[in-house]
Amino acid sequence: MGRRSALAVTATVVLAGFATLAWNSVRLPSSATWSDEELRLIASLSLDALPPLPADPSNAVANSEAAAQLGYSLYFDARLSANGAVSCASCHKPDLMFTDGLKLAVGAGLGSRHTPSLLGLSYSPWFYWDGRKDSQWAQALAPLEAKHEHGITRSALATLIREDSSYAAAYEAVFGALPAFEMPEAASPLGSESERSAWEALRAEEKQQINEVFANLGKALAAYQRKLVPSRARFDEYAATLAEKQSAQVKTGSALSGEELAGLRLFLGKGMCVTCHNGPLFTNHEFHNTGVLANPGELPAMARYDGVREARKDPFNCLGEYSDASADQCIELRFARDTNDLVGAHKTPTLRSVALTAPYMHGGQIADLAGVMRHYNQAPTSMLSHNEAKPLDLRPPELRALEAFMHTLTAPLATEPRWLEPPK
Repeated sequence: MGRRSALAVTATVVLAGFATLAWNSVRLPSSATWSDEELRLIASLSLDALPPLPADPSNAVANSEAAAQLGYSLYFDARLSANGAVSCASCHKPDLMFTDGLKLAVGAGLGSRHTPSLLGLSYSPWFYWDGRKDSQWAQALAPLEAKHEHGITRSALATLIREDSSYAAAYEAVFGALPAFEMPEAASPLGSESERSAWEALRAEEKQQINEVFANLGKALAAYQRKLVPSRARFDEYAATLAEKQSAQVKTGSALSGEELAGLRLFLGKGMCVTCHNGPLFTNHEFHNTGVLANPGELPAMARYDGVREARKDPFNCLGEYSDASADQCIELRFARDTNDLVGAHKTPTLRSVALTAPYMHGGQIADLAGVMRHYNQAPTSMLSHNEAKPLDLRPPELRALEAFMHTLTAPLATEPRWLEPPK
């Protein structure tokens, strides 16, 4: 190789090196100067903008302290499972922001979905990743009977409440008298063949009484879960500083670093995160297909497309006989969409304390926040329907800045400590 050729090759290598360096160290915006629209968005994301808990007309005891106390005891009680080893807190652990840190939930068996956080969930009109429940109390019922979760029957639950004097007193103080008839040991319309046969052998009024107890336990659990709310994070402190100064610029004493501010700017703008993760809980409570691949060996889920149909036929939905609401109060259920664009769409989770709730997505497919950033940057082709997310073309420093911003949303629970430890 001649000297000129060697120099040319060297120059090419050097230029490639500079190009790589530029790609990985692109200058991030360090200024904290915001437009009026950005200031409006930041204010809308602050916990200071969080309204009071919405009413749940389908649950007459949603705000009852006595019901919440009963729900608190039920939440931590492993006797609400067939094997006596699984409680609600087994998967929704207070010290993990009411998740479990696992890819897939593990109760009496292995589940098929990642455990979402219960933090601020009472603000949502829909529950589960596919929205197949339209109230928090209806959602609380499903794991109790699911074989891979609690796996207990309705009759066994009603018997436990009646035979435990403490539970019986607490229940009757909130909901009235418990059933007095002799109940079978294990009867459920969703159980094994023998459990279903035992259920069918019951008289209609006996089934109705057991169902009432079952529904009321869900309502008590929901009353407790309404206590689970986030507290102010560093992001909220920064938003408050902006509001107090009524200024678009905060140069000193910022609660956020330059990289975190750059991440916030990307969150609001180029990253388009705020499109779905908006409001004080950083979720629009809606359903979107973002091209998340199914776990190996798992078929892609129809998700919200099927979920809304499941919600409509649920006997414990807002329009059912065990709901406390009138038909005109069940707007969400009556007018829920079930159009084709919801195929493969999963619920947008909260980003509050998201750094503490790994892994991510409905099947725990993504291990860490960096992986989440890469997923949305690439926006792979969806296995079903269409992918609403589009490639972002963010550079590595921008992805790191976005991830840094996510950490500014970490904060302890605002919930009173007495609600977070198992009853003594």
